[in-house]
Amino acid sequence: MIRLALAALLALWATLAAAEVEIEEVTSPGGIDAWLVETREIPFVALEVRIRGGANLDLPGKRGATNLMVALLEEGAGDMDAQAFQTAREALAASYDFDVYDDSFALSVQALTENRDAAMALLRQALIEPRFDQDAIDRVRAQVIAGIRSEANDPNDIANAAFDAAAFGDHPYGSDLDGTIESVTALTRDDIVEAHARVLTRDRIHVGAVGDITADELGALLDKLFAGLPAEGPTLPERAEFALQGGISVIDYDTPQSVALFGHTGMARDDPDFFAAFILNEILGGSGLGSRLMTEVREERGLTYGVYSYLLPRDHAELYLGSVASANDRIAEAIEVIRDEWRRLAEEGVTAEELQDAKTFLTGAYPLRFDGNGRIASILVGMQMIDLPVDYIATRNANVEAVTLEEINRVAAELLRPDALHFTVVGKPEGLETTTN
Repeated sequence: MIRLALAALLALWATLAAAEVEIEEVTSPGGIDAWLVETREIPFVALEVRIRGGANLDLPGKRGATNLMVALLEEGAGDMDAQAFQTAREALAASYDFDVYDDSFALSVQALTENRDAAMALLRQALIEPRFDQDAIDRVRAQVIAGIRSEANDPNDIANAAFDAAAFGDHPYGSDLDGTIESVTALTRDDIVEAHARVLTRDRIHVGAVGDITADELGALLDKLFAGLPAEGPTLPERAEFALQGGISVIDYDTPQSVALFGHTGMARDDPDFFAAFILNEILGGSGLGSRLMTEVREERGLTYGVYSYLLPRDHAELYLGSVASANDRIAEAIEVIRDEWRRLAEEGVTAEELQDAKTFLTGAYPLRFDGNGRIASILVGMQMIDLPVDYIATRNANVEAVTLEEINRVAAELLRPDALHFTVVGKPEGLETTTN
């Protein structure tokens, strides 16, 4: 009874969340598109900006240039050095967060209405007039290299790097966006300036805005903020072909617990079957303790503290991945159980009860994402980046509910390929050796 009441309450929250998020499509006079949720309750605005391309635009031999460039954007701008820039930002009570991913450059901004114009003017200097002083380059480069060294001793990072390299080879997806110690050490100021010109361009900008701002004010703000950036960026990378076959790769590493990253090809986000695949993954190895993998690998056999799977539709490739960690003498059994569950679900499908429970959880949890201006702005820009319609928030739960048992089981049979699963294992696993199916 308590569970049913909670599910009903969550469903009500979902309906209210969808009803309250009214999105206005905005195009600035200069042609920059944005989605806006205007709300006047708090004199505050949050912007989420994404520019498609990201670290995938690193030039050959310059891996890590975009990452280093982005880390330097707050290290001085215009006539201000790093300290002066931080002092000015703090005086305005503004928040800027710059980040980079393989497929995008990301910018998060939060500012009070009374300081909005000054905060955006300061931000514009960071975007348009970064100093890239040599002392800042040397200092931040040292931090990046320290991070690379640390990752080289982390079993999870080792597994990810090896899996990606084997799966994608020379494509940017095949190497870490941080670069290597050698590539980052060799980067010059000219390389960083060139990365800035390649990545920060106006033609691939997407914006989500939430807060105390009108459509006309937002349009004017965006044109002023991005004026001076190059109009167009370079060609994006080609599609990345997944080269790994089913099997196991063992990387010897002295640790009492082995970690494994596993997966095969996945599904594009715009595939008509994506909602069925999304629910399917929730049942197989999603976020809940009740997933099949958690039940069979952790609860029934005590082989791990956690095992997860997730769909990863990237701009140039689609993956279906998972991860698990287990003692060296038990990881072989954990892998066997994972592959068996992959096969069982592909062959037998899900039950009506599993489907309904997953729908209840996914639709009920959805409104919990809308817990602040910044989070909502991030959702808005994320929707744009994957070409979702503007009414997606209002229709998302209906799309989840519309998936039928017949549909999800057809997708399970098509998507789940146990013999294609490749496990990259880092540790000293007993009873495992490198093999190919």
